[in-house]
Amino acid sequence: LRLPLPLPLPPLRLQKTCTTGSVQCCQSTQTASEAAADPITKSLLGLVGVTVGDITGLVGLTCSGVNVAGGGTCDAQAVCCKDNSTGGLISVGCAPVTL
Repeated sequence: LRLPLPLPLPPLRLQKTCTTGSVQCCQSTQTASEAAADPITKSLLGLVGVTVGDITGLVGLTCSGVNVAGGGTCDAQAVCCKDNSTGGLISVGCAPVTL
């Protein structure tokens, strides 16, 4: 029995847009376990009502919006976050993106 060869897959393209919010440029990012071990980050999360155990993805610190359509750049970590509601101080549920 001969099986047909699969067609080659197209190359993966990294997205420049977010489906969960706007692209953010964060000065640093941490995993949930790193955030739990960092007393400052853990305190900040507590102040905004986020439980470290509930976090999926990365935690972004000191974030600002990036105008991707205008050719925006990020000199730190570009991420797409589910929750940017704290005015850039801390963002949760982040995933890296490429600009």
